[in-house]
Amino acid sequence: MYDVKITAIRKADYKDLQSKYENPIEHTCDVVEGQTWVSEGGVRPEGMCESAWESMKPFVEALSRGEGDFYDGWMRNPYSAMISCNDGFRPVSFLLERI
Repeated sequence: MYDVKITAIRKADYKDLQSKYENPIEHTCDVVEGQTWVSEGGVRPEGMCESAWESMKPFVEALSRGEGDFYDGWMRNPYSAMISCNDGFRPVSFLLERI
């Protein structure tokens, strides 16, 4: 099994969508650009948002098994993937890399 490095690359904040559709909430995403985690053996790293993890879990598990080349050459590095969390108001793009 391989470890997988997870890096928060970009975080968007769609205030127009929030004001139009979202109920006010007290606590939002704590992820900051440049933040990293390491998944050991395809397991969710401590401190990783559960919702973001569910979006990337199949790719992390595949990379940890040594698989790659998703979607026939989608990524320049075949042992990586760019995955976004499923928060439509504050999506975060994560780079997953087999290490």
